[in-house]
Amino acid sequence: MNIGDKVPELLGKDENGREVRLSDYKGKKLILYFYPKDLTSGCTAEACSFRDNLERLDEKGMAVVGVSVDSDSQHRKFKEKHGLNFPLIADTNHQLVEQFGVWQEKSMYGRKYMGTVRTTFIIGEDGTVEQMIGPKQIKTKIHADQILETV
Repeated sequence: MNIGDKVPELLGKDENGREVRLSDYKGKKLILYFYPKDLTSGCTAEACSFRDNLERLDEKGMAVVGVSVDSDSQHRKFKEKHGLNFPLIADTNHQLVEQFGVWQEKSMYGRKYMGTVRTTFIIGEDGTVEQMIGPKQIKTKIHADQILETV
């Protein structure tokens, strides 16, 4: 997915099995952020940054949806433990991560594996990608502030 590309209407199912659609956010910009794993330090810091700034983002006409390949039950634990106030898509079939190009080969301690590369897409009211923030640019603890500085 690149800047200017049209985002699919059906994004996936959230932690409660409800369909998350682009049209659910009509009239708003959508921050669709992809992260590697629930309940890990960096992903928790990023989610809490959005949680703590959701009202400010909403005032700027923005909504937040997180996406990882974790299960819906894992997402529910993550939301409950950290009081997250936005939907988390359980992309267990990897459809969305592959469609957005964030399911890539990674390496840790010399071991190669496939995983989600932390990436955020800002989707405009017209349903197209307006901005992409890559893993090298994202500072997890202040990611919401980074986005607020650009709007």
